[in-house]
Amino acid sequence: MATEAHAPTASEYIVHHLQHMQNVKQKSIVDFSVYNLDSIIVAAVLGVVGCFVMWLAARKATAGVPGRFQAAVEMMFEMVDNQAKTVIHNATSRKLIGPLALTVFVWIFLMNAMDLLPVDLLPVLWAQYYGAVGLDPHEAYLRVVPTADLSTTLGLSSSVLLMCLFYNIKIKGLGGWAHELVSAPFGTSKNPLWFLLLAVVNLAMQIIEFVAKTVSHGMRLFGNMFAGELVFMLIALLGGYAALSATGVLLFAGHIVAGTVWALFHILIITLQAFIFMMLTLIYTGQAHDKH
Repeated sequence: MATEAHAPTASEYIVHHLQHMQNVKQKSIVDFSVYNLDSIIVAAVLGVVGCFVMWLAARKATAGVPGRFQAAVEMMFEMVDNQAKTVIHNATSRKLIGPLALTVFVWIFLMNAMDLLPVDLLPVLWAQYYGAVGLDPHEAYLRVVPTADLSTTLGLSSSVLLMCLFYNIKIKGLGGWAHELVSAPFGTSKNPLWFLLLAVVNLAMQIIEFVAKTVSHGMRLFGNMFAGELVFMLIALLGGYAALSATGVLLFAGHIVAGTVWALFHILIITLQAFIFMMLTLIYTGQAHDKH
């Protein structure tokens, strides 16, 4: 006998929205998989969009009085460039790190901004497509905020780590960096036994520092965006309960007010998180230029 369809409970609704495409069997809140196609596709599309917007601004740039679009892009460029000059004192390195920081800021801002879309807009459209092609709509999983995926943020922070390793070797030389790994932060000793002991401790501290920077760099962005995504889901549930409750008018009003207030506040969060990630990218690559 066929079972009747029923509306999902609050927990079922949230769990469903926290599942990634091609991850239908895992029911955990935090996903460490690197095969989340929704995060990969959305991030790639937004990367192309960000590059196109910056190319369009550069193409339309004029020497005269800039328009609003050009002025906004120039202000953003000058902000990133000034921060890069403050942290990165090597002019040659800034030619790569400066554009990298600008790309990071724009890309992460766009990925964060996906959180401002209505929670059910794209997932519902995706579920309708699933049903249209004969698949089970209940298995149409889609998350559209790549930075709320831990694999995305740790991938970004790992890329910054690789940049730091590259500049450590480029600026200090392989031998100079190797010496730094075993001599900082506690120094060395002329005594062979103490030298070996300090070298092991220094190397362990350096490895811990690199790992801690990378993990905290990615976790900070993930934690803030994941929390924001959950709040939007809870607000969406408030609107859902409004249709089922005798006090639906009050709940619906609360849904509208809470959603509007949180969205306005979230604009600050998505911008601030993009700026923080960019600044830490500059700081970590800048530290790779410092000699101990």
